[in-house]
Amino acid sequence: MADKKGLSLFERFLSLWVAACIAAGVAVGKLLPAVPGFLSRFEYARVSIPVAVFIWLMIYPMMLKIDFTGIVKSVKQPKGLALTVVTNWLIKPFTMFFFAWLFFHVIFKPFITPETAQGYLAGAVLLGAAPCTAMVFVWSYLTKGDAAYTLVQVAVNDLIILLAFTPIVALLLGISNIAVPYDTLFLSVVLFVVIPFTAGFLSRLFIIKAKGKAFYETRFIPKFKNITIVVLLLTLVIIFAFQGDVILSRPLDILLIAVPLVIQTVFIFFLAYGWAKVWRLKHAIASPAAMIGASNFFELAVAVAVSLFGLNSGATLATVVGVLVKVPVMLTLVKISNRTRGWFDRGVLEEYGLDS
Repeated sequence: MADKKGLSLFERFLSLWVAACIAAGVAVGKLLPAVPGFLSRFEYARVSIPVAVFIWLMIYPMMLKIDFTGIVKSVKQPKGLALTVVTNWLIKPFTMFFFAWLFFHVIFKPFITPETAQGYLAGAVLLGAAPCTAMVFVWSYLTKGDAAYTLVQVAVNDLIILLAFTPIVALLLGISNIAVPYDTLFLSVVLFVVIPFTAGFLSRLFIIKAKGKAFYETRFIPKFKNITIVVLLLTLVIIFAFQGDVILSRPLDILLIAVPLVIQTVFIFFLAYGWAKVWRLKHAIASPAAMIGASNFFELAVAVAVSLFGLNSGATLATVVGVLVKVPVMLTLVKISNRTRGWFDRGVLEEYGLDS
């Protein structure tokens, strides 16, 4: 009961927390530029180590809930995996291209040059071709998603990225010299999947052995609930602190880029969410599947944009805006997912049995 009340409090003031963190981040970036300047020095393979640590702290509580039996059971239930694979690789990149082309080359044509429009479109495509790897664990945790199934979904998408990212981007942008930053990809997988899963598994193993399963599930795991939410909000502050100057110096560009990115995010979420409803998936599987499709692997997208088009290009700016809109929009979708949980679990056949 306490857990439900805590989440309801967070949901009730969601807009306030997000707005406060965005404002605080921009203020820090503008008034205290030494802070993001100092933090930006701690980066490896284009992955910010401070942000990575915060994301790790958000993921770890979800990993505490995973055991190997849950992973095996997840692999044997293909509908949720099929949904996320088709959404991410056969639908999402192409709908992202469509929305970006529609807004940048048609609707916003009076406001930007054709060259700028093409750069923004390229950045949007890079985001659309890179499904989420790390933060989806947080969205799944906040919507009470099945931890083991989410891990399997993320792992499958990580494997597909190795094969499908380059040809999809090449097809949509007509670029042949795409160099995938494998160091960024592999480091992200290690930081956001391998390490937190290993830590969660070892914590589960040793604490249950020492204190018992009841202590682990009712006393140990609940301690991390508030940590996830607090660290999530601090991450939002850091992200906007890094980009404070960009937001204040180019507000119109930020707004123009954000419009199709937000529409695409919401569209893909409801497409996958509705499909899951038609397929009668349990909410614990449906919500993470939709969240993976809606969110993006922004570290990979930013790294490729910089290497292909340069640090000051429109494509890079578009990927950065993707970072800025990601957390606030995804938190809103978390709120929607939690409020519509009953649509899925009311009368759904117990074919998945993951909550039993």
